[in-house]
Amino acid sequence: MLTLFTAEAISKGGRSGTIKAPDGLLEVTLGNPLAKGLERRGPSPELLFAGAYAACYHGAVGNAAKKFGPPVADSTVRARVSLIEDDQGGYRLAVELQAHLPGMDPVQTQRIMEEAHKTCPYSKALRGDTSVKLVAG
Repeated sequence: MLTLFTAEAISKGGRSGTIKAPDGLLEVTLGNPLAKGLERRGPSPELLFAGAYAACYHGAVGNAAKKFGPPVADSTVRARVSLIEDDQGGYRLAVELQAHLPGMDPVQTQRIMEEAHKTCPYSKALRGDTSVKLVAG
């Protein structure tokens, strides 16, 4: 395997703190929907993850679309990330990915989404422990 690049971020203060990248490209004060008064201070870790997953998966959708036919223009991907408390006192994520591929019927869209889910690094990282729902539309 070949490492293409490595991203690095440093957290201070956990869910209610900050995250920064040593190279200065990222500096975020986090909001915490679970802490009164901090809910709107900034994005939650789940919101940041949703944005990153949507972007990564969207790239995989584009690659899959090329594999199965003509590339799609003006496509969008929406990621919804939920924080769920499990029965053991821990937490899990649940993800729903929705892709809109103009000009494609729902069956084609679903096929492309399933192929993208096989190749997206975020999807691969979540296999086994996180529910990821794929929605064509």
